[in-house]
Amino acid sequence: MEGIDEILRKHPFFADFPPEHAALVAGCARNHRFQPGEYLAHEGDAADEFFLVRYGRVALETGIPGRAPVVFGTLGEGEIVGASWLVPPYRWMSDARAAVLTRAIGIDAACLRAKCEADPALGYQMMKRFLPILVQRLQATRLQVLDIYGGRGGHG
Repeated sequence: MEGIDEILRKHPFFADFPPEHAALVAGCARNHRFQPGEYLAHEGDAADEFFLVRYGRVALETGIPGRAPVVFGTLGEGEIVGASWLVPPYRWMSDARAAVLTRAIGIDAACLRAKCEADPALGYQMMKRFLPILVQRLQATRLQVLDIYGGRGGHG
């Protein structure tokens, strides 16, 4: 059976991650299994964990009063669910719900933040990996807004 450290090293997020840092992250990690429809997180709750999807799909949703939740993104194998653990007040900005049976590695946010504070090189490695994800998701959201409001002729 694979250990968490081996699983982390195989996940695309940790490609080329220094082994000593992977070992530190593994100390904050645990396996999860989510049934279809089960929530990984709820908007507004403490972002005390983020997830590396190993198998399955996770729908990112936001609530609209009086209406069904709106799915604005779907994440799958090899992707990360949750970046709210990085920025105070450390609250989930959306719901995350398993669309199908989903297996993930959960990383304890407080544990990892403490290790990043103690080891700035680890913190830098994490930021180098999270920043492109955040920029990509911001761009995807921007394109969705442009599609919703008709046209892509906005100002740069």
